[in-house]
Amino acid sequence: MDQLLLPTIDVDVPADGLGIGAAAAATGVSVEALRYYEREGLMLDPTPRNGGGRRRYGSHDLAWIAGLVMLRETGMSIADIRVMAEISRRAGTEAERLVALEQHRDRVVAELERTTRHLAAIEKKIASYRAYVADADNN
Repeated sequence: MDQLLLPTIDVDVPADGLGIGAAAAATGVSVEALRYYEREGLMLDPTPRNGGGRRRYGSHDLAWIAGLVMLRETGMSIADIRVMAEISRRAGTEAERLVALEQHRDRVVAELERTTRHLAAIEKKIASYRAYVADADNN
């Protein structure tokens, strides 16, 4: 069973899809970002177009875009997202998708641990300066 686990977008999508501006608004990305995703091969499927050649995004397209946004916000590189898209275009690749996501999770966890250490150092500096300022105010 080929299964894509995608975020849901809470917007009514007409049968003929949404134009690029409405799709951008629904997914929280710019029109330029949508064009970039398409150019860079990050979309799951080629973006459908109407008779006039204008892009029309369906619910599945919007869910995929929301997934791209989520992956970017977690720090996944464009190159790795491209790999995820390529893998996801093929049926029966759930094990490959799992490996890719586990590798990304490991990078995110390592970055979170590094950021946590940096935050602790900043907190120590703040505490030191607060103590110094309080001592200076009392003298």
